[in-house]
Amino acid sequence: MDAAEWLTQPFGAANLDWAALPLRIALGVIFLEAGLGKYRRGVRGFSDWLASMHYPFPYLAGPLVATLEIFGGALLLMGLLTSWVAIPLAFNMLVATYTNKFKLQAPFQGSEDAQGYELDLLMVLAAVALILLGSGPLSLDSLID
Repeated sequence: MDAAEWLTQPFGAANLDWAALPLRIALGVIFLEAGLGKYRRGVRGFSDWLASMHYPFPYLAGPLVATLEIFGGALLLMGLLTSWVAIPLAFNMLVATYTNKFKLQAPFQGSEDAQGYELDLLMVLAAVALILLGSGPLSLDSLID
């Protein structure tokens, strides 16, 4: 018995296919809402913040990030092109993690003064898991295959 069989034996390896579904739903909702929030609050403000952090091309990056989050979140919810859309979303959250950890020097779990970067890191790893797992069942990708 190999390690994968030992770990999945109590649940059955067939159930492993369903692991992507809760990740897709959670990440899809979070990204969709984050992108919509940037537009609701004014994407210019997000771009100004990127400029204050000295990121290159902030007035191009701001709308691109917000749009990526909206469309990426929607695609995750539908389970369409999941592995492919998870790549730029993982990169997006890797930059967010870097920003919170190193540029803002936020503590891992946050404080009264700063948001932590634990959710950012969790989202990076969840997106990487979707890159590896794919869409799973109940997805448009599974209907297309």
